[in-house]
Amino acid sequence: MNHLAHLFLAPDSPEARVGSVMGDFVRGVDLSTYPDEIVHGVHHHRAVDSFTDSHPAVLDSKRLFSQRRRRFAGVALDILYDHYLLRHWCRFAETDRDRFIQQVYGEFENYEHLMPETMARVTRRMVAGDWFGAYQSLDSIGHALDRVASRIRFANRFDGMIEEIYEHEEELEANFLVFFPELKHFAGEHHG
Repeated sequence: MNHLAHLFLAPDSPEARVGSVMGDFVRGVDLSTYPDEIVHGVHHHRAVDSFTDSHPAVLDSKRLFSQRRRRFAGVALDILYDHYLLRHWCRFAETDRDRFIQQVYGEFENYEHLMPETMARVTRRMVAGDWFGAYQSLDSIGHALDRVASRIRFANRFDGMIEEIYEHEEELEANFLVFFPELKHFAGEHHG
């Protein structure tokens, strides 16, 4: 899953939410030096990712992509799922969507001193560019995917992924609406 979904699904504390994003930035980091709630957020991140990677609806969605882009399908779905979460926010949340986004942007700033430098750089860009606000538009998802594809170190032909997303959007969204309630239930059971 991508950053917004991890934040949304994390245990309800600023430290656990920060930890849930930190899960993508902890390679080579000694977690024993971090507060327990942050470490709990990192472990929660891993549990959510492993549930997601093996879910039949997610695997079905990956198969919709062409051979040339399939290797990138997991990354594309992660970012697309943030868009679908924003689109269907009222189905899954009692909190106000925009208030939640502003709250996590504030938490990024307040807890930046605990972040690995690579994470601090990314969260600063997220806040400055209002990534989560931008993710409400499918075209912005396309731009985000092209940016990610351009940073991949090996030669690839992943650009233009959004064309395939538009082509299969009905099915991708339907699969998300099957998968995400199950993920939310799973994530809630792993808060403790």
